[in-house]
Amino acid sequence: MLPAHSKFVIHNDAANPAFRLTRAPANLYTRRNLYTYEVIVKLHLANLGETKLFTDYSDTHVSVNRERFETCIVVMGEEVRTDWNASNFDALTEAHFEYFLALKPEVILMGTGIAQRFAHPRLYRALTNAGIGVEFMDTPAACRTYNILAEEGRKVIAAILF
Repeated sequence: MLPAHSKFVIHNDAANPAFRLTRAPANLYTRRNLYTYEVIVKLHLANLGETKLFTDYSDTHVSVNRERFETCIVVMGEEVRTDWNASNFDALTEAHFEYFLALKPEVILMGTGIAQRFAHPRLYRALTNAGIGVEFMDTPAACRTYNILAEEGRKVIAAILF
């Protein structure tokens, strides 16, 4: 574990002039020479309480708060549901999408496995008519995007298919 205030040395690559610290407040870095800066960074351990976040994923499973799942699941900020009866992407019907109407999320991230796939819009028309966004992405992208939105306090749902 790093101490609360850690010093990092960052080298500015002369071949990559895009790297600059000129926007950082002067009290956060000290210029050591033309290409090297000493930067003070304060690190905090994020404590999200009981927020459910993805901690691992692969082609065959996902882990939420270190609990492993190998079947299709629905993840929300406060709970993980295994009662969604979708078996795989090809078996999705309108009823599978209507499951989410009562949950009233802002957006649903559909993790479609190792490849991004798109369902026909007629299957999730009830969600879009209710103002709920539906995004289709591969499972790793859905897990990462969910974590970011959940950490922001957004009402997001990740539906993970295998």
